[in-house]
This record gives sequence, C-alpha cells and structure tokens, in this order.
Amino acid sequence: MQKKKLEKTQNKNTKTTKARGLGDTVEKVFKKTGVDKIAKFILGEDCGCDKRRDKLNELFPYNKPECLNEDEYNYLDNYFRNTKNVVTTETQKELLVIYNRVFHDDMQLTSCGSCFKNELHNKLERVYLEYLKEN
Repeated sequence: MQKKKLEKTQNKNTKTTKARGLGDTVEKVFKKTGVDKIAKFILGEDCGCDKRRDKLNELFPYNKPECLNEDEYNYLDNYFRNTKNVVTTETQKELLVIYNRVFHDDMQLTSCGSCFKNELHNKLERVYLEYLKEN
C-alpha cells in the first residue's frame, strides 16, 4: 500500500513536457543516462547545455509551421519589400498575429530590437522566402 502511494506521488511530480525539438530530446537522453551530471561536474553549473539545447531546438524543431494564408503572405510581401530600420508598434502587432498562428506560439510585444529581429523577423522571413522560391 505504501509503495503505491509513493509511486503516485512520484508520477505527479514528474514533469512530462512535449519536446519542442531535437535539443529537448537530447537533453532528456542525457538526463536519463547521467551525461548531464558528468558535464556539470567537469564544466561547472553553466556548462552551456541550455544554449546548445535551444540552438538544436531552433535548427531542428518538431512542430512544422503552418502555411501562410493569402492575406498573411500579402502583408509579409509588403513588409519585406519595404523593410525599414524602425518597426512601429502596429506593424509589430500585425507580425505577431501572423507569427503566433504560423508557429503555434504566444510571443508578446517587445521593446527589445534584437529580440524582435532574431526571433520573429528572421523566422517569418524564412517562411516568406520559401514562398518566393516556389514561385
């Protein structure tokens, strides 16, 4: 009886999150095999594992982006053909709506220019460029 209670408690505390990409999968394997502990022992607490995981997730994501609809494509076409150094709040809001739908995300407005450029702008540009290749 006591063993079953302990198992139920352990199952409740076990965090099961869906892997976003290859980096999450590698991290899970390393934790199961103990490689993560060896890396932290040798390299210290900040062994760079989080950065590698995030980079692998970015390069090899599991969820594929949705296709653009015609209005979204037209908006991105206009945006990328007339790109300016400054993006207004209204433009960022429009891009966020497209980005969040296409990438199944919940990104919020940001005042960080590099965050906007590196995350939202570059990913949408890659999707947009794929459409241009097809034409």
